[in-house]
Amino acid sequence: MADFELDIKQCIKAIENGGTILYPTDTVWGIGCNATDEAAIEKVFALKNRPKEKSLIVLLADAKDVLQYVAAPPPDIIAILESFDRPTTVIYEGAIGFADNAVNENGSIAIRVTNDPFCKALIKRMQKPLVSTSANISGAPTASFYNQISPAIINGVDYVVQYRQDDTEPKQPSRLVKMDDEGNIEVLRP
Repeated sequence: MADFELDIKQCIKAIENGGTILYPTDTVWGIGCNATDEAAIEKVFALKNRPKEKSLIVLLADAKDVLQYVAAPPPDIIAILESFDRPTTVIYEGAIGFADNAVNENGSIAIRVTNDPFCKALIKRMQKPLVSTSANISGAPTASFYNQISPAIINGVDYVVQYRQDDTEPKQPSRLVKMDDEGNIEVLRP
C-alpha cells in the first residue's frame, strides 16, 4: 500500500481544494472529484465536454456506505452488493447527500462500491464519495490504459496519479444495473 501513499496525499490535497484528479479504478482510468462539491463537478463536466444531463458514476468504499447516500435502499442491500462477483454500478432512486449536479434530474444516482485498493484507500481517507467518470472527452473512446488518455484530459486535471500508469492488464468493464427499493435488479449493461 505504501507505493501509492504519496498519490493518496496529493489527491486529497487537490480534492480538498475543489480540484479534479485522474486516477486508476477497478475498471478504467477515471476523472474524479468530491461528489458533494458542486463546483468541482462542474469542472469535470467542462473538462469532458459532457452534457450535464448525462449522469456521473460515484464510487464508495464499502457496501454499508450506500445506506448514507440512498433514501430507501433495499433491506438486504449490503448482502446484495457483497454478492457481486465483478465491478457493478447500481442506479438507485432517491440520492441523498450529493451535490445537485451529481444527481440525475429524476433523483437517481449511479454508485459502484469499489474493490480497487487505491480507490478504497482514497475514499476512506477523504470520507466523501468520489466521482468516477471515464478519462476521455465525451463521445471519444474510453481509455482503458493511462497511455491512451488524451493530453487534454491529463493537462486538464489538478493531479495525475502516478500509481498504475504502466499497467496494461485489461480490466473488465462495469456491469450497469438498476435496483428498486425492494432489491429487484434490471440489467442495463451486462
